[in-house]
Amino acid sequence: MNFPANLFYTKDHEWIQLDGNVATIGITDFAQHELGDIVYIDINTVGKALAAEEVFGTVEAVKTVSDLFLPVAGSITEVNPLLEKQPELVNTDAYGDGWMVKMTVSNPADVAALMSSEAYAALVG
Repeated sequence: MNFPANLFYTKDHEWIQLDGNVATIGITDFAQHELGDIVYIDINTVGKALAAEEVFGTVEAVKTVSDLFLPVAGSITEVNPLLEKQPELVNTDAYGDGWMVKMTVSNPADVAALMSSEAYAALVG
């Protein structure tokens, strides 16, 4: 499985990439593999300030629906517009075109407390 070293990871299988105080968030390659074919993404939290580990949306696969948890506190500013018509991008390009949201991070230093790619790889075995 692929866990890019330039990202940080959560125990709930989200990844985050920080650029200043703007973060891009998605689910990991491991998570999309476990979920199977993704058919719908439901995120209606744009403009909302959320705490770390709060649910910011759901991802629906053929056999299950899973909550999406925010890695750090902040405000959701954008949902990936491609996912409305092509939710399968999460399966085919989890770290690229399959990103889910962008957000303004309340405290960028919080990202450093998340897992490195090595720690996440050890978690998922």
